[in-house]
Amino acid sequence: MNRIAAYLGALIVSALSIAATADEASPSLRPVHTYSIVARDHETGELGVAVQSHYFGVGSRVIWAQPGIGAVATQSFIDPAYGPDGLALMSNGKTAAEALKSLLAVDERSDWRQVGMVDAHGNVANHTGPRSIGWFCDSANAGYSVQANLMQNSNVCEAMSKAFEAGKGDLAERLMIALEAAESVGGDARGRQSAAMLVVSADKSAPAWGGRMFDLRVEDHAEPLIELRRLLTVARAYRLMSEGDAHMASGDLASTTASYERASALLPGNHELIFWHALTLAANGEVDASLPLFSKAFTLWPSWREIVQRMPAAGLLPDDPELMRKIVAVN
Repeated sequence: MNRIAAYLGALIVSALSIAATADEASPSLRPVHTYSIVARDHETGELGVAVQSHYFGVGSRVIWAQPGIGAVATQSFIDPAYGPDGLALMSNGKTAAEALKSLLAVDERSDWRQVGMVDAHGNVANHTGPRSIGWFCDSANAGYSVQANLMQNSNVCEAMSKAFEAGKGDLAERLMIALEAAESVGGDARGRQSAAMLVVSADKSAPAWGGRMFDLRVEDHAEPLIELRRLLTVARAYRLMSEGDAHMASGDLASTTASYERASALLPGNHELIFWHALTLAANGEVDASLPLFSKAFTLWPSWREIVQRMPAAGLLPDDPELMRKIVAVN
């Protein structure tokens, strides 16, 4: 017990000394003990990272990704700079292993760090400093890496790896499955609080605000993984709505309807989804098809009946009084 107390005391003293001389943006020994996975989808080239921890807002500090470049998880006694700096190095041509080696070489506190990286070619690298708190583990595999510290037991990394490799679906789904597997065998020794997922496209030319397939954060929740899975479902539905809009813009009504129906199946009773489906149809001349949907949206959320009348001024519906009369009059 005295050895543990001395160890923790040394860490606290070190962290306080750093905090006294550094601002919030500077590297520090801030403890973010957690489990995470970084991965590349070998079929689509998408890159992703996901995490769960007993730590408020874990996603803002641990997970980093850039379209067509790579993904990083930086944790344990965290230095957030491993995220942006690692991505910068990979964008300049370094592999994940080279980028991680470069950062560790100039980090005087690398013994406390835990990092996982994957680059756009699927090369992976990880590091777990010996002063991470047990149970800790990491595992670098073909196209992905898992890492964990302060776990309930030593089974987490193995469980995540098996689940990710056996998982079906897109990259986001497999990342989700891996997190759920970690939790199923014990997870964080302190319990649960927050979770996050970031999946980006393989398109290196995507602008800084684009290329994000999924960017989900659960900041504080009794069951963060259950909430993260719910948000993943919501995000999928809204992506299907966007697909429907794109199909309508190209004049493909059948595909528009199919996309919106799939979105509604994911979020039954979501009145906003129903309203925008109706609006998209009406704006493109499919008035008869839109009216039953407007009726349903108005029933679920009566305010839509007034809101729809604002759409012509915004250019989202034709300025046609007869059209508006038909829409507003539906029961």
